[in-house]
Amino acid sequence: MNTTRTFAATALTLAVWGALAGAPAIAADAAPPASAAVPAFNLDADVNRALKTFNVPGMAIAIVKDGKVVVAKGYGVRKLGEPAPVSGKTLFEIASNSKAFTAAGLAMLVDEGKIAWDDPVTKHLPGFQMYDSYVTGQMTIRDLLVHRSGLGLGAGDLLWWPSTQFSTDEIISRLRYIKPATSFRASYAYDNLLYIVAGKIIAEKTGKPWGEAIHERILAPLGMNGTTTSVAEMLASADYSAPHSKINDQIAVVKPMPVPNAVGAVGIDTSAEDIARWMTVLLNGGKMDNGKQLFSARQAAEMWSEQTPMRIREPKPALAATKPNFYAYGLGFQLRDYKGRKLVMHGGALQGFYSTVLMVPEEKLGIAILTNAENSPAMASLYYRILDQYLKVQPSDWITLYAQQEAAAHQEELERQGKEHTSRAVDSKPSLPLASYDGEYEDAWYGKISIRAEGGKHVMRFERTPDLTGELEHFQHDTFIVRWKERNFNADAYVTFALNPDGSIERMKMAPVSTETDFSYDFRDLTFTPVRHPADSAK
Repeated sequence: MNTTRTFAATALTLAVWGALAGAPAIAADAAPPASAAVPAFNLDADVNRALKTFNVPGMAIAIVKDGKVVVAKGYGVRKLGEPAPVSGKTLFEIASNSKAFTAAGLAMLVDEGKIAWDDPVTKHLPGFQMYDSYVTGQMTIRDLLVHRSGLGLGAGDLLWWPSTQFSTDEIISRLRYIKPATSFRASYAYDNLLYIVAGKIIAEKTGKPWGEAIHERILAPLGMNGTTTSVAEMLASADYSAPHSKINDQIAVVKPMPVPNAVGAVGIDTSAEDIARWMTVLLNGGKMDNGKQLFSARQAAEMWSEQTPMRIREPKPALAATKPNFYAYGLGFQLRDYKGRKLVMHGGALQGFYSTVLMVPEEKLGIAILTNAENSPAMASLYYRILDQYLKVQPSDWITLYAQQEAAAHQEELERQGKEHTSRAVDSKPSLPLASYDGEYEDAWYGKISIRAEGGKHVMRFERTPDLTGELEHFQHDTFIVRWKERNFNADAYVTFALNPDGSIERMKMAPVSTETDFSYDFRDLTFTPVRHPADSAK
């Protein structure tokens, strides 16, 4: 998934020959002199300042330039409250930055003649089916990667996020029940489920699970020997970071969120040292150190070519310099510009981890930032700081600017929620006795949830998502709020019931309470109806 926790935004939005304690510093004369308001560039000082400013426990940075590793090191700690430092070898989940590995895996299959980008998906997965039969027949392998399927933002993500009991095959099968939000190929909307389908194609064509195929075909040839393709594998390693989220605005260690059923969309866990190897081969058109091509230069160009236009939004005035002139999605990468240079980048977000990979092809420059906290501004402030240095433009104090914007946006959201709370019909009552809202409900693509009385409370449980369990509290009229027991989700949701003329419940809808809730909690896409058991019909 993506690197912003704003419900309406897309995702933004990682190395190499040993822990580079003695890595060369970035040249002090590589950028114009700092202004009086902006201190001179010092990577260590800037990263440590960002960690403190944005309350991030640990971070790893990789910078490659002209085929060489300039920086690959860690900062801060792996786990809050413990002294073990982040090193260049420390593993972080990189979430949706895994999509580039899936795209590369498919590119290799194209080179081998086993698939073509514009093959129908059904040619390789005969059972594949979307909601609309026309889309099913027309969907190509290319379409799987470019976010123009007609699905809404993050549609169906609750099938895998947070950790669910659905298998990969079940997730793919349930695509047929998810209604489109727009016409096929009409507009951009970020999705994860179709990358799961793409991962399945890799598994089918190689005869091996996605993780094993990625290990053998990409990680091993590049010497990314520490990188893993599952959380379980990462947790068995000697050097990995713990995830951290905010609970009531305070950073805290949280449990890892395994999502083995979503490989293809997510799955890679890597380090600063290893991600540098990945950026180096990408910047070299797929050519490895031994002179062989991991994938052809033709496929490298294809992955970095504009496929789907993306909407350019107006930034806040203080961040006006970040506004691109073009913005598009390629195959596993976002494409845009900054200061006259093309950027190739992507972000990643999973519970407790955010990451960014950014490359400037003209400059043979790659920047990767891995964090063990959920904070996009921390990463953006640093990659713009590094970009300014290498592009030799007048630097801005991005850390201060992003900190101010983050604080202002969060305060605005708190005030919005406060107004919503105080303006509700505080004296209103539910239309029915509370026990009448209890029972089982079913959505076409997710399946069943239940509401039951437990210990004097009414508790909602998502049947296939154990951690989506929470108590209902009355908000107004026939709307309640579910407060999830896992408070780090920051995803409490409104639960609204609609009644039939006879007073029975017709349906139940949900919506996030906060605009800061990650869009993968796609509650808005659910429509639950009461499950009618045979005994009910007999009454």
